[in-house]
Amino acid sequence: MMEKNAKIYVAGHRGLVGSAIVRKLKEEGYTNIITRTHSELDLTDQRATREFFEKERLEYVFLAAAKVGGILLNVTQPADFAYINLMIESNVIKSAYDYGVKKMLFIGSACVYPENCPQPIKEEYLLTGPLEPENEPYAIAKITGLKLCQYFNKQYGTNFITAIPNNLYGPGDSFDPETAHVIPALLRRFHEAKISGLSHVQVWGSGNQKREFMYIDDFADAVVYLMNHYNRNEPINVGTGEDITIRELAELIKKIVGYGGEVLFDTTKPDGAQRRLLDVRKLQLIGWSSKTSLQIGLGKLYKYFTNDVVKNT
Repeated sequence: MMEKNAKIYVAGHRGLVGSAIVRKLKEEGYTNIITRTHSELDLTDQRATREFFEKERLEYVFLAAAKVGGILLNVTQPADFAYINLMIESNVIKSAYDYGVKKMLFIGSACVYPENCPQPIKEEYLLTGPLEPENEPYAIAKITGLKLCQYFNKQYGTNFITAIPNNLYGPGDSFDPETAHVIPALLRRFHEAKISGLSHVQVWGSGNQKREFMYIDDFADAVVYLMNHYNRNEPINVGTGEDITIRELAELIKKIVGYGGEVLFDTTKPDGAQRRLLDVRKLQLIGWSSKTSLQIGLGKLYKYFTNDVVKNT
């Protein structure tokens, strides 16, 4: 168990995941949370990362720092997605070992699993088939990170665990049309269509592909729980255990936003994997389940978007 005054570093604290972890830690009474902005510490810089770990002598690390984005960015910037994520992971994991971190939680991604594997996806399906081509650079980097954690545990007896989430959404999300994931991208598109009085909104793909979505504060609650209760070398899935088609998701967002137009699907654009639902029985067996329904979470996100994003742009 992490002590309330333990020195806890959240790497990537300004991102969707990292900011939620910081909120959760503060909510639970942790008082010694260490953060650094990218301008203060570039985790792709090995020397700077090592000097930071040597100086701070951290006890616990949440590795949430990563270069992230949707299919478009993965396709157009494959080298950046592979290189930047590999450098961040390698530098932080090695420094955590060298400078005596008690425990680290590495955050993976459901795209580490094969494109066509049985559903729901069990942890043991890792590395059993080819990856989804559109996400391959990011997936390979994340696989390397989780395997590196396992190798350090095996060789050096470290306690570096890996949580594998599915699609996450919530306050702190990027609503940039070029980089946003599916939920914030759709939410913004429907909102702008409502404001502009557009007759329709176009959505990439057929709409038939199914995805699992988890509210970010639920995920933060899960990883803090895992840091205190999970010590195995195997990665563990973190999800809701429920999925929805993109068509159903679009209709739900349309309703929440209050848009009255039509939803059209562009079948010339890629769907990605037809289904990606995580098997979360291991997580449930150790005592944790998600709490926020998709409808409630989307409502909270739309409120955040209108109150914090729209008013500040």
